[in-house]
Amino acid sequence: MAGPLIALTMGDPAGVGPEVIVKALADPALRGCCTPLVLGDRLAMERALTVCKSPLRLVLVGAPHEAAALPDRSIPLLALSELGEEDIVYGHPSERAGDAVYRYIRRAAELCLTGTVTAMATAPISKEAMHRAGHHYPGHTELLAELCRCDDFVMMLAGDVLRVALVTIHEALKDVPRLITTDRVLRTIRVTASGVAPLCNSRSPRIAVLALNPHCGEGGAFGTQEADAIVPAIAEARAEGLDLAGPFSADTFFHFAVQEPPPYDAVVAMYHDQGLIPLKMRHFDDGINITLGLPIIRTSVDHGTAYDLAGTGRASASSMKTAIRLAAKLSVNRHG
Repeated sequence: MAGPLIALTMGDPAGVGPEVIVKALADPALRGCCTPLVLGDRLAMERALTVCKSPLRLVLVGAPHEAAALPDRSIPLLALSELGEEDIVYGHPSERAGDAVYRYIRRAAELCLTGTVTAMATAPISKEAMHRAGHHYPGHTELLAELCRCDDFVMMLAGDVLRVALVTIHEALKDVPRLITTDRVLRTIRVTASGVAPLCNSRSPRIAVLALNPHCGEGGAFGTQEADAIVPAIAEARAEGLDLAGPFSADTFFHFAVQEPPPYDAVVAMYHDQGLIPLKMRHFDDGINITLGLPIIRTSVDHGTAYDLAGTGRASASSMKTAIRLAAKLSVNRHG
């Protein structure tokens, strides 16, 4: 194997994570761009190989560097759990699996921070399982930010046409309006501009900013977050030299944003569903999740555990492949 060493966290074993990893690593082109290292569970990965009728062979390694010496038809596994069959029933989150998933993510972050691996790409997790195990995080993004001791981080989902960054992430809709502040919007814009620049090969990426309220608040009739927070944040970011447009009303914006070539390098949305519903309509299979602002490189699939598909071998590996490729590309760009 050759190329940067990328840690792949297995995700929830009761979901499609092990399967999409197995299917992704069967792609010879993918194996040509990196050396993968799966952090996960032996039983779950062996089951995935059987379900996917994969010709690949699972090889247990004792240390990350051992992955580079294995032949291409191998899947190097750093086993961090010893789950039983009762812990990995398809479609059923379990406490032991939730604790194991947390440990996969934590170890991958540690390997990235020490430079042992160059990046990490993550398979989907069950928040319910992690919560049962006592790990109360809304998702990967917030957990990784804590592990990296990072306050300014942004969740961005991306495809080849749309890239959407979020001011608020996993928040109840009723809480979003009070969280839209000038400081929060401005920090999101800054982190997005910095993080998107290497992705689009531009020092000055074109960024569109959405409004929160219908019709941009209709002059205050439908809300004041635009005048109070979003417009001032845009003005300050422009004064810093950033290339911004907006705020735009979200109901019409995405019709124009998906034209090709894309008119913007990234879109800053105010809340989760405002940005991710259109993103997933356009990039359901090939979209990925990137955490911007971290001192490490982290990419991920943009889908969930897909419990209804787990065990069938039918889950698409497109998003997993794209996440691994981008992790490898960013690794080369950063580390040479």
